Amino acid sequence: MPEYLSPGVYVEEIELGPRPIEGVSTSTAGFLGETLRGPDEPRFITGFEEFKRLYGGHVPISQSSLPFAIDGFFKNGGQRCFVARIRRPDAAFMTAEHDDKIAFQSLGPGSWANRIAAKIENASLNEPARFKLTVMYWDQVPPGDTPVDPTDIDEIANPNRREPTLLEVYDNLSVDSTSIDFFETVVNGSSSLVRVQSSDEDVPRTRPENRALAMLGTNGADGAQAVTQDDYLGSEKKNFPDDGTSYKTGLAGFEQIDEIAIVVAPDYERLDEDFTHIITHCTKMRDRFAITHSKSSDTLSNIQNITPPPDTTFAAFYFPWIKVYNPLIFQDSLVSPSGHVAGIYAKTDIERGVFKAPANEVVVGARAVQFQITKQNQDFLNPKGVNCIRAFPGRGIRLWGARTCSKNTLWKYVSVRRYFLYVGESIDEGTQWVVFEPNDERLWARVNQTITQFLVTEWRNGALMGTKPSEAFFVKVDRTTMTQNDIDNGRLICIIGLAVVKPAEFVIFRLTQFQGGSEVTEV
Repeated sequence: MPEYLSPGVYVEEIELGPRPIEGVSTSTAGFLGETLRGPDEPRFITGFEEFKRLYGGHVPISQSSLPFAIDGFFKNGGQRCFVARIRRPDAAFMTAEHDDKIAFQSLGPGSWANRIAAKIENASLNEPARFKLTVMYWDQVPPGDTPVDPTDIDEIANPNRREPTLLEVYDNLSVDSTSIDFFETVVNGSSSLVRVQSSDEDVPRTRPENRALAMLGTNGADGAQAVTQDDYLGSEKKNFPDDGTSYKTGLAGFEQIDEIAIVVAPDYERLDEDFTHIITHCTKMRDRFAITHSKSSDTLSNIQNITPPPDTTFAAFYFPWIKVYNPLIFQDSLVSPSGHVAGIYAKTDIERGVFKAPANEVVVGARAVQFQITKQNQDFLNPKGVNCIRAFPGRGIRLWGARTCSKNTLWKYVSVRRYFLYVGESIDEGTQWVVFEPNDERLWARVNQTITQFLVTEWRNGALMGTKPSEAFFVKVDRTTMTQNDIDNGRLICIIGLAVVKPAEFVIFRLTQFQGGSEVTEV
């Protein structure tokens, strides 16, 4: 209670009734795989052009199909994803230190960083404590021993002039660490190519001298060791500049991102056809779902060996692979379908809701399927939990399956499993206010009202069965759900039951003949 120490009128704000629960997003995907370049730590991406700017676009499929998967994700309706670059364990960063007391490090490791150049000039403001930094990168090594400055108008006719793939200009940078234009803060907060820091903390910072365009360094390396499952698991690494902070890579980095609801690793079957680490991650987090797929070597001749990962409710399995246009070779290439399927998941969640099965949707970008799946083929595969991608004459290539990898009939549908993940995460985030509140009947009533209000909205949106809320769900939080021992030990236990809608997987029309009008009596 507030204290009243002197006479007067006091106005207080109090809360009554339930607090609203907002449904969490279920359409944000997390992608893991090798890229041409880019940072180690997971980054948020909202379009394929943004992916190309940061990670470098398409690479040969034998190296990585991740760019094709992310392109397929956005083409099929995905809007948001995180990308965790997986790189070889012995890959090296490009580092460079110059007489102007600025040290450079490439944003990520790899030989790509040896094609980064930079120059330093006077700032536009022409103040003694400010300077201008230009950084550029080429996909291909520019001709000549030193690159021709593409920003120099006097070099416009030079035959060795080549426009950079990326050009970053940072003007009016300050050497004052207390300024909002401090060069470390500005460049490290926005560059897709480099990180910078003062190379000598003991020397007072002064404006660096003008420096002509020059390649930064040649010590970036791709590494000779192959990517392993441990690289997908991830590890903790220090930031540059080393300010005592760190970041995590791979799945370890995904553990720190609560928004991820779909996990995709389009090349992981090369390391483990059962996707063990990916599924273990989803099972541990309990707020996300894995999309897995068959091996490229799986064929209809060995159809009996096409089997989903071991029994799990946190993953779905798709077969066969699809053909997409490959801009590197100007013809179609075979890729795993996971990225395109993730886009269909996201589109269905956004347009209909997570309770709608992500199936019977056209796979945008798929030009052909690896194998023509017949009804007889799917009669064998569907009961095993293999979701097929089929080409239907006149209807296009469609996702034609909605089952999880679980043998438990309660959890055999993707939409049911993902809907429970959605409800659980929404209630978890929407009831954090309950922790440390007095655990009595008044709190139980508010919790009941809060969850009931949320589920009524879900029922009205079509996620739950029943003609009225009492047929769609129940919420119980009282002394029948808790013992005195639970209460004494600080536990509040709420039991929630949901009648979730299930997809119409088998649509049956029963036809019969009757003699027209023979049973009709005219009045």
